[in-house]
Amino acid sequence: MKKIISLSGLLFILFSCTKENTYLLKNSHRTATQFTKYTIRKEQNYCDGNNFISTSYSELNFIAKFDSTAIYSNLNPDNQLDINKLYGFSDNNSTHHLFSARFGWRWSDNALRLFGYVYNDGVRNSKELGIVAIGTENICSIKVTPRSYVFSLNGKIDSLPRTSTTLEATGYKLYPYFGGDETAPHNIYIWIKE
Repeated sequence: MKKIISLSGLLFILFSCTKENTYLLKNSHRTATQFTKYTIRKEQNYCDGNNFISTSYSELNFIAKFDSTAIYSNLNPDNQLDINKLYGFSDNNSTHHLFSARFGWRWSDNALRLFGYVYNDGVRNSKELGIVAIGTENICSIKVTPRSYVFSLNGKIDSLPRTSTTLEATGYKLYPYFGGDETAPHNIYIWIKE
């Protein structure tokens, strides 16, 4: 049975944010590369540029970079272990809280940590993939198989289960998001190149 995204949820996603301009980032290994800057504004959860875009992926590849705005403290210390969302996609023609795969991130124990973060039949599962440095470009990918989501972070590979059995994940794109329970304590800037 096909899941249907509610009209009000789609309208919220469509009109909640606008995309920021892109800029060129020089890297010693490559020529100039175009990134998109996403801003999660203070006291917000959703980023600018959070537009509804239908997708179908067998593999999503992107590069992500954080600056010092990724360092934060939550008002409630228990929320410091919440996983913020970086980038990914919904799956199974459904909403992301039913089926999805994305990278997550958080600042905890004086380190920026990236995670694999998935939903299968509404059940959330996550796994820490590694610690990354502020200001570095991180090569990320999520590969779809009939039984798993295969995450790669800077060449390190790990996986999480996938209950959908299709060869591609069909749904919509998922953008940077702060929270859980709290909104962003200050503006947070994330650069992504797909």
